[in-house]
Amino acid sequence: MTRVTGEWIRTDAAQAVCTAIAQAGHQVFFVGGCVRNDLLGAPISDLDLSTDARPDRIMQVATDAGLRAVPTGIDHGTVTVIADGIGLEVTTFRKDVETDGRRAVVAFSDRLEDDAHRRDFTMNALYATPDGFVVDPLGGLADLAARRVRFIDDPGDRIREDYLRILRFFRFHAWYGDPSRGMDQDALAGIAANLGGLETLSRERVGVEMLKLLAAPDPAPAIATMAQIGVLGSVLPGAEARVLPALIHLEGHLEGHRASDPLRRLAALGGQDVAARLRLSRRDRKRYERLRDEMGNMVGAGELAYHDGAEFAQDVVLLRAAQMGQPIDTTTADEIKAGAQATFPVQPADLMPKLTGPALGAELRRLEQLWIASGFTLTRKDLLP
Repeated sequence: MTRVTGEWIRTDAAQAVCTAIAQAGHQVFFVGGCVRNDLLGAPISDLDLSTDARPDRIMQVATDAGLRAVPTGIDHGTVTVIADGIGLEVTTFRKDVETDGRRAVVAFSDRLEDDAHRRDFTMNALYATPDGFVVDPLGGLADLAARRVRFIDDPGDRIREDYLRILRFFRFHAWYGDPSRGMDQDALAGIAANLGGLETLSRERVGVEMLKLLAAPDPAPAIATMAQIGVLGSVLPGAEARVLPALIHLEGHLEGHRASDPLRRLAALGGQDVAARLRLSRRDRKRYERLRDEMGNMVGAGELAYHDGAEFAQDVVLLRAAQMGQPIDTTTADEIKAGAQATFPVQPADLMPKLTGPALGAELRRLEQLWIASGFTLTRKDLLP
């Protein structure tokens, strides 16, 4: 039998919650991302549990065991149980009764199989017992091994339960799928038949999902397919997938986590009213719009670094090169470093009292531009009469 082997399942917090529920006579399983990512060798962030115990019963069991229970989503069957300062979401087995494409009316169930069938993809319907044995009611292990993202049962039915699953499909393919195998054709047919449902989603949900997708190591194949079948145009009218593969190729030469910067990749896509359509935060909106503006400008890399810092200059250089389909000039890194470290050698006091007010400002700007054009080499003595 397949087992999960990560340390996460053996932690005192995880075992304390499982033991409390099991000793009260209930089934309890780890489920979803923690099981999937363990089997893939990917990082694990959240621990989710699934049980036949009803929410009020979970609250009581946790309290009796000396654990703290918080009814974070009790109407939907979820209680957060905190042990050793770590919160684990515990959710009662559920089955859908009614859905409208954005939210579902659910009923509690005693059967793990019911709970599995209401999930989105087979690789997310993997469960693990407290001692690590994997329970696979829907064939998710085979799909996970093949890196195949497949909807549970009928794709159209799953999509109509929550239209965000269209974007989640491409996000999961970008993170966990095998691009060499292509995408599940039944899934793509179901998505194409339900594109109109994307219009019902909140901009916040779409924005979060798109940024998660663009943060994947290489989202270009997923974005290209989204463009081909109309998904990209539905969520980002005017966006183009053409520049993204070139950008990701250039990013391969970067070091550190910024190689997968989702906002830079979003700037490569472009589109109409992107910041509003994705409800970007004020900070992200400002950065996105600045990147798009500078992509079409001719300001040099050194000057960009001087005004906005090395990271911003690097972003713009990458975007321009990708847009033009050209490599980055070998001297660019030195220009960026020089600009980021440069300090304008002339101070207002150097021009006063001869110049004041607007005239002073104009002369400072003129001298600064001369200094920038020199590659930051002119000295104070060179610039002052």
